[in-house]
Amino acid sequence: METILNPFNGEIAGHYTPAALPAVRAALDSARAAFAHTRHLPASERSALLSRVSELISKRIEPLAQLIRAEAGKPISLARVEAERAAHTFSFAAQEAKASHDRVVEVDASAPGRNHTGLARRVPIGVILGISPFNFPLNLVAHKVAPCIATGNTMLLKPSPRTPLTALALADILSEAGAPSGQVQIVPFAHQLVPGLLEESSVKMLTFTGSAAVGWGLKRLAVKQKVTLELGGNAAVIVHSDAAWPAAVPLIAAAAFGYAGQSCISVQRILVHSGIYDKFREAFIRHTETAIVTGDPGSDATLNGPMIDAAARDRVLAWTREALECGAHCALPLRQEGNCLWPIILENVPPEARIVSEEAFGPVALLSRYNGFDDALAEVNASRYGLQTGVFTATFDLAERAFNAIDAGAVLINQVPTFRVENMPYGGVKESGFGREGIRYAMEEMTEWKCFIVRLPAAE
Repeated sequence: METILNPFNGEIAGHYTPAALPAVRAALDSARAAFAHTRHLPASERSALLSRVSELISKRIEPLAQLIRAEAGKPISLARVEAERAAHTFSFAAQEAKASHDRVVEVDASAPGRNHTGLARRVPIGVILGISPFNFPLNLVAHKVAPCIATGNTMLLKPSPRTPLTALALADILSEAGAPSGQVQIVPFAHQLVPGLLEESSVKMLTFTGSAAVGWGLKRLAVKQKVTLELGGNAAVIVHSDAAWPAAVPLIAAAAFGYAGQSCISVQRILVHSGIYDKFREAFIRHTETAIVTGDPGSDATLNGPMIDAAARDRVLAWTREALECGAHCALPLRQEGNCLWPIILENVPPEARIVSEEAFGPVALLSRYNGFDDALAEVNASRYGLQTGVFTATFDLAERAFNAIDAGAVLINQVPTFRVENMPYGGVKESGFGREGIRYAMEEMTEWKCFIVRLPAAE
C-alpha cells in the first residue's frame, strides 16, 4: 500500500494499492470483453450515462475539490474550478454522443460508382490505454474517459502515482452512474508495465498526457496503435505597445504563478514591446508582490500553492540559479518555504539557459523586451515547443499576422495561453504533442471511418 502526502504540509491525504501485472492484465481483459457490449450501445444510452456522471460530479464539487487540494496541493479556488470543468467535460460529451458524425459518400461521382450509394460512419476502435498526469487529476482524466464513453470504446486508465485518489473517486462515480462493467478501468500501476501493454494486440490506442520525453518515448513503442500526445511547453505571451496592457497584467501574473506554474500552458516567457517595457515591468512586479498570495492551498486567497514535491522545487531553483550565474537578473528575492516557491521574475536571461529553452513547470516568469513585432514572433517560435501562445494587441492586422506566423496549436488574442475550454481542439505542434483533445476532437481520434456501400438496382 502506498501513502499519498499533502505537498504543502505532509499530512496523509490517503492510501492506495498499485496493481501488479496480473491485476493490470485482468483489467485489460475486462475492458476487452466489455467492448463487445459497449460498441453496440445506442447514442441515447451513451449520452444518458455521461449526463448522469456530469450530474454526480456537480453534486460533489466541494469534496472533489478538497481531495484535489489534499493530494495535488492545488489551491482550493482552482481545485473547485477543476471539478466544475470536469462536470462540463462530461456534459459536452453527452451532447456530442448524440450528434451525428455520418457522411454521405458520393460514390456515383465517378463512372465505376454509378448505381451505388454510400455512407461513412465513425466507429469505435476498442481498448484505449490512457495515461494522465498529476496536475489536473480530475479533468484531464475526464478528457480521456468522457470521449471514450461517448464513442463506445473501453479504456484502461493509469492515473499519476502522485495523484491517484481523485481518479479513483471518479471511478466510483462512474460505477454509481451505471457505467457498463469493465468499460472504464481506472487502475494505478507502475510505469514500467506500460511498454508491455503496448505489445498487446487488444490495445488499439494510446492517449498520453505528460512530459515530452516520456510521451515521445512511448510513441516509438506504440507501432500498431493510434496515438495522441498532450505534452509540455514553455508558453509565451506578446504584449505589444498598442495593447490595453494594464488590464493584461493580472491575467498574465495569474497565468504565470497560479498553481505554482504547474501547467503545460502556464505563462513562462513574457515578451514586452520596448516602448512600454519599463511601465509594464513595474506594474507586473507590483501586482505580483501584492496580489499573488503564496502558501496554504486550503486558503481561498492562495493562488500559488506548493510544488508537487521537493524534487520539482529543487529543479526550478537549480535552473534559476543557473540563469543567475549566466547573467540573469532576479526582480524579486528568491523565497522558499517547504515545497512553496514564491514567484520568480527573471530578466536578461540568456536564450541558452534551460529555464528559457525547457519547460520550467514552476512559478517562473521571464521578462524580455523587443523592438519590432516580427522580432517577437521569431522569438516565440525559437522554441522546440508549440502548444499555445497569447498576443495582446489592439490591431487586427497584427493579430492575424501572429496567427499565421506562430507555430502553436492555438494563438489567443488578448488572452493568456493558459485559457482552455472543454470543447475546443486542444493540442500542440513540434515537441508539444501529436493529435488533439477537446471532446469532439478526441472522439475523432478514438474512432475510425467505416464505409457502408450499397449497389442499387439499375434503372430501367
